[in-house]
Amino acid sequence: MRLLTIGAFARAAGLTVKALRIYADTGLLRPAAVDPESGYRYYRPEQLELARLVARLRRGGMPLRRVRQVCAHWPDDPVAVAGEIARWWSATQAETAAREQLVTSLVAELQTRRTTMTDRPAGFGLRSAVRTDIGRVRTSNEDRAYAGRRLLAVADGAAGPGGAQASSAVIKALAQLDTGPSDAPGTVLADAPGTALADAYRAADDAIRQVGAGTGASPVSTVTALLQVGDRFELVHVGDTRAYRWRGGELTRLTRDDSYVQALVDAGRLDPALALAHRRRALLTQALDGTGTAKPAYAAHRLVAYDRYLLCSDGVWAVVPDDDLAAAVAAGLDPAETVRTVIDLAYQAGAPDNVACVVADVVP
Repeated sequence: MRLLTIGAFARAAGLTVKALRIYADTGLLRPAAVDPESGYRYYRPEQLELARLVARLRRGGMPLRRVRQVCAHWPDDPVAVAGEIARWWSATQAETAAREQLVTSLVAELQTRRTTMTDRPAGFGLRSAVRTDIGRVRTSNEDRAYAGRRLLAVADGAAGPGGAQASSAVIKALAQLDTGPSDAPGTVLADAPGTALADAYRAADDAIRQVGAGTGASPVSTVTALLQVGDRFELVHVGDTRAYRWRGGELTRLTRDDSYVQALVDAGRLDPALALAHRRRALLTQALDGTGTAKPAYAAHRLVAYDRYLLCSDGVWAVVPDDDLAAAVAAGLDPAETVRTVIDLAYQAGAPDNVACVVADVVP
């Protein structure tokens, strides 16, 4: 049997001799023979195909542990190998997109700051109120909301078995962020921006998985949450719950709906004015379902004193026009009265769905 020296095999495979030694030691790519006296390693030409696969995966950035999982199917099941690679790449793209959103929003925030490094940053607090209601039509309430010392959140469980448990589990997982110490304004966190919120999001998704395992159902929930970190709000969002900001006389939506109708609008196939009347308006394109496949949107927003934030479920925004929401948050009422006003507007519009609302003022 003709064998290749380790040097010749490395050149043919596109790997280094050092890499081959590492792969041999980890059991990923063992040599066909080792000289008992010199310790020199030899490989069969038939091993080149696997070696070249390893080389391509490593150049693509796949961690060595995942490479071993992929190559466990080689050469018996190339379809399984392709599936493993596709799943890894999909997860990598999702993580990269989330990090890109965080970094882009943080850069934009820092570039627009008018203070200098020597300025003493002002502290901020939140004055907030929260309420959920069953509405006029539904027989159960799957909406959950939370307003704490530095966390605001709304979750909407899908109607049916496990919906209320799913949204409750999401809020419970996120609320753990409110028990930790609040970092001082202007300080730099030990973790990268968004790390705590991303970890809490994954915990929420895992909590839904446990709800499904306990109930035998397939629970689903949306979530929109804002976490105060020093002088900024960090946001996580998936589904069609929403976050708005009132600043300078203008109401701005901070989230994009993960819905079939929103995708049609984005593609230019549906007039935004007709979106609410579309028969598939409530169809989500992604939500938390315990599988880890949803790709949440992350962002960071600079806090400005006297800004007002509104979080709500689709039971509010689907029946209360943005102009009426803007009038409610601009009326000069305190957060509790504003929440009551928003809920009343939903009831005046028929309240066909559960309603959830959080209103918070940024106070110096």
